[in-house]
Amino acid sequence: MENLERLSGRIGGGEYDRAFSYLYGCEERTLLAQRRRYLDLIRTFGERYGRQECALFSSPGRTEVGGNHTDHQHGRVLAAGVDLDVIAAACPNDEGIIRIKSEGYPEDVIDLRELAEKDSERGRSASLVRGIAARFMQLGLKIGGFDACTTSDVLGGSGLSSSAAFEVLVGTILSGLYNGGALDPVLIAQISQYAENVYFGKPCGLMDQTACAVGGFVTIDFDDPQKPVVEKVDFDFAHSGSRLCIVDTKGDHADLTDDYASMPAEMKSVAAQFGKEVLREVPPEEFYKGLGQIYGKVSDRAIVRAVHFYADNDRVPRQVAALREGDFPTFCRLVIESGRSSAMYLQNLFSCKDPARQGLTVALALSERLLAGKGGAWRVHGGGIAGTIQAFVPESLLDGYRAMIDGVFGAGSCHVLSIRPVGLCEVTTGLGR
Repeated sequence: MENLERLSGRIGGGEYDRAFSYLYGCEERTLLAQRRRYLDLIRTFGERYGRQECALFSSPGRTEVGGNHTDHQHGRVLAAGVDLDVIAAACPNDEGIIRIKSEGYPEDVIDLRELAEKDSERGRSASLVRGIAARFMQLGLKIGGFDACTTSDVLGGSGLSSSAAFEVLVGTILSGLYNGGALDPVLIAQISQYAENVYFGKPCGLMDQTACAVGGFVTIDFDDPQKPVVEKVDFDFAHSGSRLCIVDTKGDHADLTDDYASMPAEMKSVAAQFGKEVLREVPPEEFYKGLGQIYGKVSDRAIVRAVHFYADNDRVPRQVAALREGDFPTFCRLVIESGRSSAMYLQNLFSCKDPARQGLTVALALSERLLAGKGGAWRVHGGGIAGTIQAFVPESLLDGYRAMIDGVFGAGSCHVLSIRPVGLCEVTTGLGR
């Protein structure tokens, strides 16, 4: 904890620039922007709660890199934390109450004496805070009240997991203020998933929370969802010669629940033909050998979606190997393969209910036109149907790529990001040393 006035002076004087460079990049305009962002947060915190000291915390958004719709079948994924994050200024209180004021949203107030689920909170951020605190207590971890203000630049609706970043941030604050900051990031991710599943009411997997918590490139094997195997992947993306772009095609996510639900449901329908719950439990050799016996008993689309699962699940470790070997061209080739499998077999580029609207397909076609054969890569990002694509763009092509995308989908549609080397953290002057 540090006095607000002294903390503001140190940030304004550049003492936190090393930490900011580690999290956000070292360009001067980036450092100045982060100074202003943190100073504004500290001022807002002091004005709202009248506190004289605070600690600073951060949790990044994430991007899915490999393994499209594989996690819900207990498969493998490759993801990465990005340089957009949600940050908090927080201070403990002795009232047994958590108060969190997130910029642009009503204040969440949680009495720690009342940690049972509340139906009235389902689908709201308060349920996440309550669920995280409840899970801490169930696991025998320390909890206590605190006041916090947060602000986020994680793009909502972009597939960068703004909700998971917030969940992980709440767990990080409780870890830092009451558990010595010693909790394993994967444990905080699991606690966050519990809160979203049980309290918020969304049956999400663990990929989003884990990628936000761990940061950098991270590969996760969900063969045993209760004990996922999480490995950091060392690769210096900052010196790869490429930039990561997330393209927002401005698609409408309304009325797409059935489209998203059909993908895990159809894959599970194939697994059921082999007496299993998910496809990871059916070896690929058994699937292909038995295809003649199950053909006609499930839909053709279910079968080709299973084909996608097996191919993309196998592709993830090859992507990981390419990164670890510093073979970026092979990595890019595998990204393109993953995208083509999603388009042809997973079929998640547009809704069958509205086939005339294909923003993702348009964005991918434009990306291929500019990047093919020039060291780039492109694929659907996240759930698909509507939303975003991902592209790895050589720096020499970045200006032209961004101009082309913004010219079609509107100014600001192409978001240029970096891979952040660390996930959840307390922001101190020692960060990045």
